[in-house]
Amino acid sequence: MVRGGHRTGTTTAGGRHPSRMELGVIGLGRMGQIVANRSLEAGHDVIAFDLSAEATAEAAEAGAEPADSVADLCDRLGAEKRIWLMVPAGDAVDATLADVEPHLDGDDVVVDGGNSHFEESVRRAEETDAAYLDCGTSGGPASAEAGFSLMVGGPKWAYEAMVPVFDAVATGPEGHDRMGESGAGHYVKMVHNGVEYALMQAYGEGFELLTDGRYDLEMESVARTWNNGAVIRSWLLELCEEAFREEGSDLGDVADHVAGGSTGTWTVREALEQEVPVPIIYQALAERFDSRNEGRFSRRLANRLRYGFGRHEVARRDDA
Repeated sequence: MVRGGHRTGTTTAGGRHPSRMELGVIGLGRMGQIVANRSLEAGHDVIAFDLSAEATAEAAEAGAEPADSVADLCDRLGAEKRIWLMVPAGDAVDATLADVEPHLDGDDVVVDGGNSHFEESVRRAEETDAAYLDCGTSGGPASAEAGFSLMVGGPKWAYEAMVPVFDAVATGPEGHDRMGESGAGHYVKMVHNGVEYALMQAYGEGFELLTDGRYDLEMESVARTWNNGAVIRSWLLELCEEAFREEGSDLGDVADHVAGGSTGTWTVREALEQEVPVPIIYQALAERFDSRNEGRFSRRLANRLRYGFGRHEVARRDDA
């Protein structure tokens, strides 16, 4: 058994992965609860902890074994620990790793499922005794039933050790893959989010033209028709249809304010660093910044779409 990131210890003699694993989940917000629940539904054992006693209790009601602390969670796991962190990117990841680190060695695996910057993931992989997997997670709370898309970076043996859980949390075997070395998973997710910005902007501008154009159109009908066989059909377009159905063709009191994290900015910054032109992604990012001012229908639709796929709060206009 080799330590330090070069072993394949969780496969059987025949090369097959065990059908049942023991997983520790730290961080039980919307996404963390989904990781725990989907793992439980697939037959895995889950030990769960969150700083919120209510969140831990919710996981326990779903069948997880509750832990009182990070140390307690680690003590309850077996000799080869498999831990999934679903905590906010930034200081919270480092703080959690500091709590976990004394309990880990080179045979253990830690998955960071948040939206960490890829350079921070590279640093953490170098500083952590356990194998560290950076896991870009796409789909949001709306994918609780279907499963996520998982983009993973880190040691191959560690990725392979986690495949049974990745199969459970993702849409299935086709819903996850190892992108490459440490940092690659969060790098791919960063660019994914930049593309997401651009797609939302394109849909918003198209529907804005339809709204202000020559004909009196029902936007829900347009979105539904496009999404049945048209070249531009997609899940985001399904969410457009949902938005118009629930808010009306004029989007009611949905405000022209598009929030968001840092991933779009990171994407544009990396494009500048690599001298790769990304004008559409940049423009979509600029539109988000400009949405802090009085603005446009396209951004109001983007505001509502963020609720559709991520259940983010919808900013509303006071004057509607």
